[in-house]
Amino acid sequence: MYRRQKSTKSLRAVPVPAGLLTVMQFYVIIVYDKPEFDERRINLKKVLLAVLATSALGIAIKRCVHRSLVSDKDTIGIIGAMDSEIDTLKQAAKQKSATNIAGMEFVEGKLRGRSVVIVKCGVGKVNAGICADLLINHFGCGRVINTGVAGSLNNDIDIGDIVVSVDAVQHDLDATALGFEKGQIPFTDMRIYTADKSLRQAAVRAVKESAPEINVFEGRICSGDQFISTPEQKEKIIADFNGMCCEMEGGAIAQACCLSNTPFVIIRAISDKSDGSQHIEFETFQAEAARNCANIVEYMIEKM
Repeated sequence: MYRRQKSTKSLRAVPVPAGLLTVMQFYVIIVYDKPEFDERRINLKKVLLAVLATSALGIAIKRCVHRSLVSDKDTIGIIGAMDSEIDTLKQAAKQKSATNIAGMEFVEGKLRGRSVVIVKCGVGKVNAGICADLLINHFGCGRVINTGVAGSLNNDIDIGDIVVSVDAVQHDLDATALGFEKGQIPFTDMRIYTADKSLRQAAVRAVKESAPEINVFEGRICSGDQFISTPEQKEKIIADFNGMCCEMEGGAIAQACCLSNTPFVIIRAISDKSDGSQHIEFETFQAEAARNCANIVEYMIEKM
């Protein structure tokens, strides 16, 4: 999939269909296959060769320009699953333009002077994985930040605290019946996705400098297509993965980034305790937690 090329319209070439070229060549050979047309046939063949060369050159230039456009490693992709997780960032962005792909609105602009693409992926791992891949391979983002809320898996981590990913796993991926570890993609060694160290450090520093009243933890983030709502579910994830918080997108974003060798970090504000009281807690605290997390991301980007 190619990104928009507003600045390269003059370089666009229209490839000549192979079938048309074949007809043209056939015409030259049959119609002008007479001695009296030798010179005209030679000239037409030269024209055909020129058309072929121009078409091939145009395609090559277009591809080279595309590669240069999608290799802008300074652009940062920011993903949230819900409006509340990215609205603050979208409002703060300048020079904005929006592109809709796969049901998602990608907002390109400047945030604190840096090029960003901000997007709501929607809830769940499939949405998140598709979104991360588009940010990397369509919009050319060189780094990806996932912001949002999560449920605590650690009694020391309370509502309002921040968890920064050391790594991420997918807790609902289970092929143990085939001899694989929980969270492992069968027939691969992909199970734990390690976050970028420099992004982690920048995120932790942003919390400490911009919101010193908020506790920040570093650890494993566990993702699955489930809203964890019972103590039994919580204890199982802790036993299997020893995670610090659980949510529904980060692991898929991490996987997509690792497949494309793109640095990532997940930053989550705790909105509930994942212990049975989650409904009241989530409804009460998620909006504030999401805003706090977004503000931290904005500060982090400014200082990077």
